[in-house]
Amino acid sequence: MSQPRHHRGRAPPTRPLTDPEANALLAVCDPQTWTGRRDHALLALQTGLRISEVAALTRADVTLTAGAHIHTRGKGRKERRTPLIPTTRAVLKAWLAELGSDTCEPLFPSATGTHLSRDAIEHRLTRHLDTAARSCPSLQAKTVTMHKLRHTAAMRLLLAGNDITVIALWLGHEQVSTTTIYLHTEMTHKQQAIDRTTPLTATAGRYKPPDPLLTFLDNL
Repeated sequence: MSQPRHHRGRAPPTRPLTDPEANALLAVCDPQTWTGRRDHALLALQTGLRISEVAALTRADVTLTAGAHIHTRGKGRKERRTPLIPTTRAVLKAWLAELGSDTCEPLFPSATGTHLSRDAIEHRLTRHLDTAARSCPSLQAKTVTMHKLRHTAAMRLLLAGNDITVIALWLGHEQVSTTTIYLHTEMTHKQQAIDRTTPLTATAGRYKPPDPLLTFLDNL
């Protein structure tokens, strides 16, 4: 059985997936099999949901009409609605068409019809990562979990210019301060980019990228 990539000792700093990495992950889900289509729908849904929220979803939690969204119950049983982009809506529409009409049943069922456990979801992710890394080698250097996909969604929202308070609501954070770390992460990436440039009149030095803010993400 494949195991998640973890290094001994201190965990490496969390880095969001790039667009090519995320696309490579989605592309390896086999559309010719039931589990492949299920996993593709599950991974396409990664809009910042917690793994516990994904595991608990039922078919009734999906709204595909005007204002398409996913209804979730997060920490403290707090409810929120997460909008769906058109491509994700189309994937979920096709997936729901395969499932039965009982809206109380799991959105992402196991082979026996029960809710996938969090361990099962992480296992499926790891299997797909092993395959995706063959065509996208940069994935081999990353420790990728479902929580990493949540980080990736947060960074995509931030880099698209969304206000930090909006992202806090999106992620289900009670305090904006919890989400502010993503803002600092974005600034770290920008600083790294500018530090790698060398003015024409300057002397090049050795670059030592700072990672404390990225490491902090692993403890959220």
